[in-house]
Amino acid sequence: MQEYGKIIIKLDELIKEKGLSKNRFTHEAMMQHTQLNRFCRNQITQLDIDVLARICTVLDCEIGDLLEFIPPEQKD
Repeated sequence: MQEYGKIIIKLDELIKEKGLSKNRFTHEAMMQHTQLNRFCRNQITQLDIDVLARICTVLDCEIGDLLEFIPPEQKD
């Protein structure tokens, strides 16, 4: 089976770096706490571009600051 790598969502660390509480962040980004927790635990299976835009706006960051691509391991 083909492995494609994975995407890591670095939201939890960005919120901490900005010094925001999760309560304040959810209010400003118009997210529910359960949704935020799924993002912070990398349990998201589909990304909504409107949510990503709100996250980047509130955190004043670029999409590349939020998402990291981990390529698949090379097998010989």
